[in-house]
Amino acid sequence: MKIGLTYDLRSEYLSTGYDEEQTAEFDREETITAVEDALQMLGYETDRIGHAKQLVSALIEGKRWDLVFNIAEGLHGIGREAQVPVLLDLYEIPYTFSDPLVMSLTLHKAMTKRVVRDAGVATADFVTVAAAEDAETISLEPPYFVKPLAEGTGKGISADSIVHERAALPPACRRVIEAYGQPALVESYLTGREFTVGMLGTGGEDARVLGTIEVCLSERAEPGAYSYQNKEHWEERVAYHLVLPERENLIGSVEGIALQAWNVLGCRDAGRVDVRCDRKGRPFFMEVNPLAGIHPHHSDLPIICNHLNIPYVTLIERIVASAKKRMRKRKN
Repeated sequence: MKIGLTYDLRSEYLSTGYDEEQTAEFDREETITAVEDALQMLGYETDRIGHAKQLVSALIEGKRWDLVFNIAEGLHGIGREAQVPVLLDLYEIPYTFSDPLVMSLTLHKAMTKRVVRDAGVATADFVTVAAAEDAETISLEPPYFVKPLAEGTGKGISADSIVHERAALPPACRRVIEAYGQPALVESYLTGREFTVGMLGTGGEDARVLGTIEVCLSERAEPGAYSYQNKEHWEERVAYHLVLPERENLIGSVEGIALQAWNVLGCRDAGRVDVRCDRKGRPFFMEVNPLAGIHPHHSDLPIICNHLNIPYVTLIERIVASAKKRMRKRKN
């Protein structure tokens, strides 16, 4: 069985003039090598394809694969994570992780929160601010958390994202809007504990919680937020603690929120759901990542596996096994 690999290699973009933050979501060479090595250990033939434009060229040349292991993030537009899935759907080539609808929806954080809120999933109050002056009239009470509407890997998030006074909200929104060319998402700031929940399987009967870690910031970290800088320098700034529902009732509630959101959104194969508590200790859905980082040592999903003594090759095997179920359905 031949598996193609689609991805955005960070070094390629850096060499053409993009900066560190612009390429924050893209993968290192060691990630691609780790995935490829794991697939080969599992007995698959592999073919490195690359990013969306390289996929287009390969398809035009007539190349085909039994399955594509897709971790391509894309570069431009609100639907950038959907670009590779759309192409593969067009050519009826099955692939890992979520479909174009889920990829586009979940990158738009406000739309995601509207969908899960409508389904009864607890999420903090929020508004979208398209122009800084609009922030002057919102009904939410401070403190606020301000971030870009459609970014990942903590981009646009720093200690300045926490806004304690209403008068400071318009300037905070203006910074985000001007820096990222997109609206700002303003949420009620949750001051409690933060968790990230690893998910496996496709929404429905096959979906399950892999495990949960608590994100604990050290004294060296930017305070109050799992920011871009904290994620980039997590070894010195962040500690990840495995938490178990059988030891703490709260974790059962956290994992219940994560599983409900995963199923409501129809996510597939594997990913992460982020949950944070308010000052009273009540958990709320924050966001979902259906295309979670998969570096064997630095990404949250493999970190959860490491805590659970699940080998990296086993994680890759479970992702492929989930995706292969769609191959059988397609051939019937």
